[in-house]
Amino acid sequence: MKTIRYELADGIATLTFDETGSAVNTMCQAWQQDLSTVTQRVLADRAQLKGIVLASAKTTFFAGADLKATMRLQPEDASRVFTDIEQTKKNFRTLETLGIPVVSCLNGTALGGGWEVALIGHHRVAVDNPKIQFGLPEVTLGLIPGASGITKMTRLLGLMGAQPYILEARLFNPREALELGLVHELVGSAEHLRPAALAWIAAHPESRQPWDDKNYKMPGGTPANPKIASALTVAPAMLKKTTRGLYPAPEAALAAMVEGAQVDFDTALRIESRYLARLITSPVAKNMINTFFHNMNAIKSGQSRPGTAARYKPQKVGILGAGMMGAGIAYAQASRGIATVLKDISVEQAEAGKAYSQRITQPRVDKGRMSPADQQALLARIHTTDQASDLHGCDLIIEAVFENRELKARVTREAEPQLAPGGFFASNTSTLPISGLAQASAHAERFVGIHFFSPVDKMKLVEIIRGHQTSDDTVARAFDYVQALGKLPIVVNDSRGFYTSRTFGTYVMEGAAMLGEGIPAPVIENAAMQAGMPVGPLAVLDETALTLSVHVLDQTRADLAAAGQSYHAGAGELLVERMVKELNRPGRAGGGGFYDYPAGQKKQLWPELRPLFEKPGHAWDLQDVKDRLLYRQAIETARCLAEGVLTSVHDANIGSIFGIGFPGWTGGAMQFIYGMGVAAFLQRADELARHHGAGFAIDTATRAAIEKHHPVY
Repeated sequence: MKTIRYELADGIATLTFDETGSAVNTMCQAWQQDLSTVTQRVLADRAQLKGIVLASAKTTFFAGADLKATMRLQPEDASRVFTDIEQTKKNFRTLETLGIPVVSCLNGTALGGGWEVALIGHHRVAVDNPKIQFGLPEVTLGLIPGASGITKMTRLLGLMGAQPYILEARLFNPREALELGLVHELVGSAEHLRPAALAWIAAHPESRQPWDDKNYKMPGGTPANPKIASALTVAPAMLKKTTRGLYPAPEAALAAMVEGAQVDFDTALRIESRYLARLITSPVAKNMINTFFHNMNAIKSGQSRPGTAARYKPQKVGILGAGMMGAGIAYAQASRGIATVLKDISVEQAEAGKAYSQRITQPRVDKGRMSPADQQALLARIHTTDQASDLHGCDLIIEAVFENRELKARVTREAEPQLAPGGFFASNTSTLPISGLAQASAHAERFVGIHFFSPVDKMKLVEIIRGHQTSDDTVARAFDYVQALGKLPIVVNDSRGFYTSRTFGTYVMEGAAMLGEGIPAPVIENAAMQAGMPVGPLAVLDETALTLSVHVLDQTRADLAAAGQSYHAGAGELLVERMVKELNRPGRAGGGGFYDYPAGQKKQLWPELRPLFEKPGHAWDLQDVKDRLLYRQAIETARCLAEGVLTSVHDANIGSIFGIGFPGWTGGAMQFIYGMGVAAFLQRADELARHHGAGFAIDTATRAAIEKHHPVY
């Protein structure tokens, strides 16, 4: 066997999972075959067995399904998947119904299928390490736990108790598992697992699973219980509100839980298998697995990090500007143990920025999730100042001042000399080209863009922008800095708006353009939400300030004019400019924009939008509106790939979801293209270009880039 070692000694059968050539154990095809083989060996040795121990030779216990193989599945494979998963469950049931004790020795993390393997054991012993994770994250990948996880967790925790761990993919560490009753014993180290297992086997010569006991009752009751029934009447509607019908996995998981709770255990397992077989071959599952597993791992493993230099962690970082962005960066650093110098034009303004960290942490202190001492230690790491000399010795300085080229140049020249030898400088600009800003630097090779997203404490993505002269070493150090903050770095090349701002701009401006065409504002906003965007384009423009969009437009015109070129603003940009300059609607911060914000009430669309822009006779199609909003972003992403602004699909997909809110069900802007099928996507884009303009036109170079970067599994 290639994935399981079988040893029999003193009446104890030990099944050690040890997949050849892999750092982790997975439910690959070879493992499924080996499991059938080893189950037959256990049956053959049954007469001499006193117990079974499940163990791992890897640093983790079991990683779960073979997701590369999953990506190769087609809809016609659903029947085979059902048969395979039923055989795996048959093996599980054989092992756990022999009447002898089975103990799972959890030396490390067990997620997804790995946790389902752990649940074979009547007794589960785990190493008491808070970094170890257990649980069922399948819904985050468009799947459901289908190797008995739903059925068993529901019977262990009850219909209500299991929902957070199945529908929300909540993970838990060994001590939390002990409190939940999902793990029965903790030991100090992996060396203590086997002795604990043998002791339990000796004390429990006959063992069975709780649901196989004739006196078993489901915690909290079945759907026949009036209280459970009452809760279940609203659960589907609440779930639909969250998923908007775009994510089938949570709905399938809930159905499997409820249906399975009304039948016997083995029937419940078959129900679970049917739902999984249907989901695992669906486009949404492939999209989500591609991005939230494969692409995410590419980012975390540093595939976008240039060079092979040793990993770097900054010791002291300066921040110029204590506004919303600077204050957020200061908190992100201090919370990760990094000494921070927060500079503004006055100590009072710098202190106001530091107070942001106090506001963020205070609720945690009040709820007992953070000690007052830890809060004070965090705040003590932020040194406020109005003196550039206090930046002396910083190995990184980040400017986060207003989007004005002259101001950024001034603060760069003032602060850069304070860097430690070999230190580097970064700009947090969201739109201004880094190569131009680097002209103010004495060391352009050590000047880089590090673009955080607001609010910094909540947004995981950080966009690293390589200027024309930025060195590999500087990009690598910026990458390491971002990872040291616990955030996701993507690396892009210099361009106006880079990747995220440029692409997001197409979304909001397409929304504004549709308004100008006469499509009702409520249709535009609701279509965006139905497509899976977190916020409608008009609402986003209000939140980010229409005045900022106009400022960027003015700056773009000025920059291109200085280069002897002209800029032809799009219909959306011109409408936003009119909103600000003619209609005095600057956005939320200025009192109102596309929306009104009455005190103490819910925001509402500005009533004047209807007489100003709506054209009652203008025909519109809801699918067209949704497609325009998604296709426009996907096409711009493909253009960024063709132009070399983006250099990888994984940066494109992760950046689009975590930076600009592209719908997760699509797997990201490039995966949206591949998930649709390249030919079908190009055909639809051509249709949109004929009816709605050049923004949807895909040239030869972009088509070639789409084909070139198509992922193969």
